Amino acid sequence: MAQKAKEEAVVAEATEAKKAQEAPAVSPAQENPEKFLKEFDWHNYEEGIDPIEDSKLEEFEKLVAENFVDTLDDEVVEGEVIHMTERDAIIDINAKSEGVISLNEFRYNPDLKVGDKVEVLIDVREDSTGQLILSHRKARTIKAWDRVNEAHDEGSIVNGYVKCRTKGGMIVDVFGIEAFLPGSQIDVKPIRDYDMYVGKTMEFKVVKINHEFKNVVVSHKALIEADIEEQKKEIISQLEKGQVLEGVVKNITSYGVFVDLGGVDGLVHITDLSWSRINHPSEIVELDQKLNVVILDFDENKTRIQLGLKQLSAHPWDALGEEVKIGDKVKGKVVVIADYGAFIEVAEGVEGLIHVSEMSWSTHLRSA
Repeated sequence: MAQKAKEEAVVAEATEAKKAQEAPAVSPAQENPEKFLKEFDWHNYEEGIDPIEDSKLEEFEKLVAENFVDTLDDEVVEGEVIHMTERDAIIDINAKSEGVISLNEFRYNPDLKVGDKVEVLIDVREDSTGQLILSHRKARTIKAWDRVNEAHDEGSIVNGYVKCRTKGGMIVDVFGIEAFLPGSQIDVKPIRDYDMYVGKTMEFKVVKINHEFKNVVVSHKALIEADIEEQKKEIISQLEKGQVLEGVVKNITSYGVFVDLGGVDGLVHITDLSWSRINHPSEIVELDQKLNVVILDFDENKTRIQLGLKQLSAHPWDALGEEVKIGDKVKGKVVVIADYGAFIEVAEGVEGLIHVSEMSWSTHLRSA
């Protein structure tokens, strides 16, 4: 009897459990209708958007941020070349679609291949076919300006490719930007043949940036000036008057010749080139000529060195010896005429003056 009662109790419990499972669940709207209507999102209902739990929404947003780039920002992003055709390169930037860049933008890099990382900028988010259009050239320009400004602010050294010669200087490619290299900033010594630098890669320093006109000026001379100043001080500290040094003619002017002594320049004045009178230094020396000069004087503070060339040869008066005596008749050449007389060269470097009063016995001359 007891067994039968126990079985009936178990059956009754199972029946109640089944009824509870089959009974419809009570919704929030049924439990508290007023609260439900107040908190109900009518916008999502009209748009046909199903409610999503906040935790799942946050997880989804986190995955999007980690795996996809924001194509709405005009920022340079890094992409990977995943395919190449005869005309285009297909770039993956982790967007909803791959981007396309014309191979013309990679002419500077003929070795571009699948797997290379490149910097790109979103040019067109979606064209008529839904394709993402990218630009590598614009990305290079943006990055180039960042690098140029950084090099200018920090005073760092940059590499540049000398593309061509232009009026007053050269055009240099620095990070993809065309910069101007003035002729005076190529080297510390005057340059006569600019073409010899075309096609070369050299080191430069960014000395000026005009942000308004997007102009950049670079200098190669600035890199070596500091070293040259140190060399000058060291060389001048070892100089002595009367010392003979070998130099190279660096520049010729109407008033003298500049000679490179191996890191420091000295000036040979036109009056110290020859014992004889000359009209221009080019009568005695030529550019790039090697010659010996003697140190006449120098200024350590101003790094000026006065040189002489004629002092290395004997003075013409000393060379005359006993050949010319008072009363001798000699032949000479008129080299200078003045109102008070004429200077006659009787030997190389030796001149005599015929005063105007010594030119005629009979006529009183007012001018030679």
